[in-house]
Amino acid sequence: MEMLYVLLPVALGFVLAAIVTFRWAVRNGQYDDLDTPPYRALLDEEEKAS
Repeated sequence: MEMLYVLLPVALGFVLAAIVTFRWAVRNGQYDDLDTPPYRALLDEEEKAS
């Protein structure tokens, strides 16, 4: 039973940290464009030879 007094606040702390991190990512535009980045790797221009 004593372990619950430790585990419950630790679990709530992890949940709170996950929510704060997710809100930070959304507010900073991390999820704005989910389609374009995978195509950038395929469509990169080749390096020009000097």
